[in-house]
Amino acid sequence: MKKDDLQAQGLTEEQIKFVFAENGKDIAAEKKRADKAEQDRDVWKTKAETAENTLKGFEGKDFDAIQKERDEWKEKAEKAEADYKQQMYDRDFGDALATAMESYKFSSEYAKTAVMTEIKGAGLKLIDGKIIGLNDLIDSIKSKDASAFVTEEQDNQAQFAQPPFKDGKKSEPITGDPSKMDFDTYKKWREQN
Repeated sequence: MKKDDLQAQGLTEEQIKFVFAENGKDIAAEKKRADKAEQDRDVWKTKAETAENTLKGFEGKDFDAIQKERDEWKEKAEKAEADYKQQMYDRDFGDALATAMESYKFSSEYAKTAVMTEIKGAGLKLIDGKIIGLNDLIDSIKSKDASAFVTEEQDNQAQFAQPPFKDGKKSEPITGDPSKMDFDTYKKWREQN
C-alpha cells in the first residue's frame, strides 16, 4: 500500500495517516503471532531432537535391560541417601554422647572409651538431641564395673604432684613446721604437698 495510491482514491492526508496507523497495528499483531509461532516451533523442534537422541541411546538395548539399569541406579541412589542419613545420625549421636560424658569422671581414658563403646553398641536412640535410656544404661554399667568411674570421695582425695620416688630413689618426706624451715627446704616441702 502506497501513499500515492490512497491519494488517487481521494483520501485526505489525515485519512491516509489513520489508514497507515491501523494497518501498522495489524502488521504488529501479526508479527507478534508469527514470532510466537516461531518460538513454539523452536521449542518443539528442540524437544523432538532430544527425544530422538534419547531414543538413539536405546537402540540395540533390550527393554528389560533398560528397566534393570534404571532399577539399579534407583537402588544405588536410595542406598547412598540411606548411608548419608546414617552417617549424620552417627555423628549427631557421637556428639550427644560426648557432651553427656562430660558430666561423668572416669578412672582413665581407657575406661571412658570402653563405656562409650558399650553405650554405642547398646542400640540407644537419639531423639531431639537426647539419648533415650542413657542414664539407666550408665547406672547398669556402674553396677557392673564401678572402678571405671571416679566417685566424689575419690575425686576429693589428695593427689600428689610428684611421686615419693625421685630419680628412682625413695626420698624421705619433709616434715616439720614450715615457719622454721629455710627457704630451699620450704620450697621442697611445698612441692611435696
